[in-house]
Amino acid sequence: MLLGDARSGKLAENMVGFVRTLRRAGLPIDSARSALALESLGHLGLERRDDVRAALACVLVSREQDLQVFEQLFDAYFRNPEWAQQLLSQMLPQAQEAKPSTQKARVQEALRANRTPSTPKEDQVDLDAAMSASDLKRIQHADFAQLSASEFMLVERLARQLPLPIPEVQARRTQSGLRGNRLDWSACLRESVRHEGEWLTLYHRVRRAQPLPLLVLVDVSGSMERYARLMLAYLHQATRGVPRQVFAFGTGLTDLNAGFRLHDTDAMLAQCNAQIRDFAGGTRLGESLQTLRQTHPQALLGRRTLVLLISDGLDTGDNGVLMEQVAWLKRHSRALLWLNPLLRFEGYAPAARGAQVLAQHADALLAIHNLSKLEALAKAMAQLLKRLH
Repeated sequence: MLLGDARSGKLAENMVGFVRTLRRAGLPIDSARSALALESLGHLGLERRDDVRAALACVLVSREQDLQVFEQLFDAYFRNPEWAQQLLSQMLPQAQEAKPSTQKARVQEALRANRTPSTPKEDQVDLDAAMSASDLKRIQHADFAQLSASEFMLVERLARQLPLPIPEVQARRTQSGLRGNRLDWSACLRESVRHEGEWLTLYHRVRRAQPLPLLVLVDVSGSMERYARLMLAYLHQATRGVPRQVFAFGTGLTDLNAGFRLHDTDAMLAQCNAQIRDFAGGTRLGESLQTLRQTHPQALLGRRTLVLLISDGLDTGDNGVLMEQVAWLKRHSRALLWLNPLLRFEGYAPAARGAQVLAQHADALLAIHNLSKLEALAKAMAQLLKRLH
């Protein structure tokens, strides 16, 4: 069946509507994939619903984390007892909502948008100036995992504007200053030359202040899907000018430093997405730290490095390896901060084996599940380091 033939009936029209719904849910689908989906249905036929679902999933879904969204949208969009006959004749012109309690926020919003006569541009994020105080408060305290697609895009933009002042320490190198234990004779002589041999000011050598070097380890397992993306965008902007090493870990270790050297955050996220091969998989922190220890020894600088470990602690690797490598990480860093989104649950306790190991060695356990917690992160880090040193 040719694409031109399909456009004369209802199949192409409804397929375009389904693709637009998937796009609103955040799936990256271009016109070439849409045409390929129609062509595949022409070769496959429409007799078996499961075959159609599998064929469309192969063509339209390119990321593992989008598969569940596709499944829910497919069921909601083509829900009908006599599905094959309806699809051949006219198909469903509108999506029917599934139970909201079982659908992701991205799915619910995409289906709601499908009912409206006009929709905004897919990449446009509007912040209404008349947004009520209750709406702003809800956005500030909403869990990242519970946000709809447009809300998540808005929160991601807001997170990029949050500052993160890294605590400073005295460096080994010195500079001229007004106070100190040792005179800066060169600066004093230069000053005297400008004032005909008179010493009006005594300069001293003082140690420079510099931000602590950072080592950022981001968990990209399935349970950390949204937190990982948002934290990468946040840290890319908030830590500009700070010496940093950034790695993602899942079933293996991925070096993200090339992406973090890019100026544009969206370009950084796109490059990181292309680099990370184990996204939305399992978590093996112990093996990943072992790889870091062997291949990137420069990531830790003489017990001065501040380590930000972003993970929920649900590790699936060998517990003995994890315990050994986390202990090594703690010994060679100034402070190990565990940023855990599971702190959104009241009364959270690290019950999993991997979480127990991290809780044993981490200097602090900090929450990062909403914007208000990100705003408080810098203050919490400064208080912790002041207490430790």
